Amino acid sequence: MIKVNLLNPARRSVKKKAAAFAPGQKMAAACAIILVGTAGVIGWRYWNLSRESGRLDQEIVAAQQETARLHSVIVQMQQFEQRRAQLQQRVALIEQLRKDQTGPVHMLDQISRALPPMVWLTELKQTQTPNEVLIDGRSGTLTGLSDFVGSLETSGYFKRSVEIVSSTTETASAQQGDLIKFQIRAIFQQASPPKVAEAVGPIGPARQGQGGTD
Repeated sequence: MIKVNLLNPARRSVKKKAAAFAPGQKMAAACAIILVGTAGVIGWRYWNLSRESGRLDQEIVAAQQETARLHSVIVQMQQFEQRRAQLQQRVALIEQLRKDQTGPVHMLDQISRALPPMVWLTELKQTQTPNEVLIDGRSGTLTGLSDFVGSLETSGYFKRSVEIVSSTTETASAQQGDLIKFQIRAIFQQASPPKVAEAVGPIGPARQGQGGTD
């Protein structure tokens, strides 16, 4: 039997060449795939980092805006505290002025109330010590001077003890006789409101029933 090779010689050479270059093409394809994969990973990583960087930039901008807002709030709070301190100082000054206005009035009123008969004042002056006054006057008797000092101490508007700085006897006239010239030192204070004592009535013996016997 005769076998006839119907294949074209040229076609057989192409197949031989294709078979000969197949391993090199596979290596090139593998390298291309690796390069493409690497480029894809790098590109994805770059895109992810860019997105993360954009997010961080937005957070930084938001943090800066919040910092500016908080700074404005802090400035407003400081201004509020300054105004509050100024108002407190004004209130304290007003209260002090009120005390200074009412203090001398109460002091003069209490001194006037404490004056017994035959005692009068010639001078009233304030010393450098706060609320301390020197009172000069005349009295017909030593008893009047003592009563005056006692009245000042019991008024509650002057600290104990009221000091008699000096007391001398001087002759006024034949009709008036001798007078006591005095100077006393007193420290004025705002009296506290008096305490109300509880009034307790006497407890009597219990009533006993009266019984009668015929």
